[in-house]
Amino acid sequence: MNSWSPRASYRVQSGPGMSDDHPRYDHASLGELSILVPLYNEQANIPLLYTRLSEAVSALGRTWEVIFIDDGSTDGTRGLIEALADLDDHVRVIIFARNFGQTAALLAGIDHARGEVIVPIDGDLQNDPADIGRLLEVLDDGYDVVSGWRRHRRDSLSKVLPSRIANWLISRVTGVRLHDYGCSLKAYRREVLEGIDLYGEMHRFVPIYATWRGARVTEIPVTHHPRTRGRSNYGMERAVKVVLDLIVVKFLTSYLTKPIYVFGGFGLVNIALAVFTLVAAVTFKLIPLDNPWGPMWHKDLVETPLPVVSVGLFLLGIQMILIGLLAEMLMRTYYESQGKRAYVIAPPRQDRPAAPEEVLTCAA
Repeated sequence: MNSWSPRASYRVQSGPGMSDDHPRYDHASLGELSILVPLYNEQANIPLLYTRLSEAVSALGRTWEVIFIDDGSTDGTRGLIEALADLDDHVRVIIFARNFGQTAALLAGIDHARGEVIVPIDGDLQNDPADIGRLLEVLDDGYDVVSGWRRHRRDSLSKVLPSRIANWLISRVTGVRLHDYGCSLKAYRREVLEGIDLYGEMHRFVPIYATWRGARVTEIPVTHHPRTRGRSNYGMERAVKVVLDLIVVKFLTSYLTKPIYVFGGFGLVNIALAVFTLVAAVTFKLIPLDNPWGPMWHKDLVETPLPVVSVGLFLLGIQMILIGLLAEMLMRTYYESQGKRAYVIAPPRQDRPAAPEEVLTCAA
């Protein structure tokens, strides 16, 4: 059976004069700005969203495009965005065969974006298109990623509180200090997204992947509006997904090239606990009965579960070490079979500071 690929499950429709055949990262056809708008049952928001986006982006004086990604909507979303693509040559449309989720929609938009700067934005009108210009101003100051921060978030407490806990947890675990990972409104330089593949619901962790590749990341407060049309497509189950995705991200960013440290470390801890448990069992056995505490503490090996626990911990430790060795072989196969390297070389800096006087003297 062939493996499923989200890239094989959508089609692209462009405006007048624009080709649908666009390979990933075709730099020959780049513009300045690509706006990505994932949509799922947002029919009521599309007309006003398009109007606000067009007004805000046209005022920037840059070449631009808007890519609407229909994530398998069951209302009239598809018909509206296809009509916009027919009327406006700035609009392109990606239609998913069914609902694949926001991460797949974002990935499809990145695959087909033609801009040097890529800006995702939600389709529910809670993000303000007027903030795109502010993101680009900060990006032009030398940053590679500018993330929006919904400082005054206009959502219910049931959404805000779990989000704040998740943001704190992500920042602590990854070391990338952002207040709001869940804000879709961000600006990326194209080069920090090249080679990044997204799975599951990893769209909120893109700044972490970018940091891992050496990108300069910052954030600015952005406007957040209450939802007035349609309904939210997220529930409390998102908190569980965030924790699980965070485990994956932490492993990929810190231990992808050294998995033995995770599995082998856990295995050694289990072996150490097995030795400690066995020593405790033998100690209880050797306590003499004529000791004042003997009747209470003396235990034969068959009277305590410690020997069985010791054996179980030892076997688990050995198993984890073996899994770590297998993971090391898989990692080497992954890198060497594709000619990958375990490092990323930074691009030349445009804002490189002048050399100090003592360096110029030495060079002379």
